[in-house]
Amino acid sequence: MPARPWTPEDLGRPTDGTWADVAFGLGEMYEHEGDLEQAAGWYRRAAESGCADAALRLGAVLGRLADAGTAGDAAGELIAEAARWLSGALDTTSPDAIELITDMLNRQLRQAARRGLEPAPAG
Repeated sequence: MPARPWTPEDLGRPTDGTWADVAFGLGEMYEHEGDLEQAAGWYRRAAESGCADAALRLGAVLGRLADAGTAGDAAGELIAEAARWLSGALDTTSPDAIELITDMLNRQLRQAARRGLEPAPAG
């Protein structure tokens, strides 16, 4: 019995079947399942292949990972990477992109405020 191959269309997203579309579809699937680390990995692959939507979703997922309680410098690194992807996305003028960028700026402000509240190292 032949197996039907999976395509991003299975998630209701039309595609021409490129690698970036498949990677984006996997990112959507993992994000929907709540596995943000896997989603980020697949969105990153799609974004590196030139998928603008993936760059936006990657920025959003990285921000959510940073908010999920990743401690210290790791959260800061996630926020910085998210900001790079969001600022480099091709379509940053859509309402969704503007909302994602605004959310990222707010995350950066919260992260800076937390760093300002941390006690200075002794000695």
